[in-house]
Amino acid sequence: MASKDTRQEFEGIVERLTADYPSLARTGMPPWPRPVLITVLIVGGLTWAFLSIAMVAWGLAGVILTCATVLGTVVALVVRTRRWRAGR
Repeated sequence: MASKDTRQEFEGIVERLTADYPSLARTGMPPWPRPVLITVLIVGGLTWAFLSIAMVAWGLAGVILTCATVLGTVVALVVRTRRWRAGR
């Protein structure tokens, strides 16, 4: 019971602060749900492990594959962020 009252009091304080100082309001992208985040982290880790092995085993071809993968990921994240900001 006390924890719920404390949470409500905290939310009220945050509301008043963001009303007084709009720059404190959260303007970033909403966080991913926990299952999605865990899945993305696992897939990303496995991909990174594969690309690390590919760079050693395949030489220049592995390095080119790794660079292309990193570049594609960066482009995808930039496009996602710009679309999200445009949709605000």
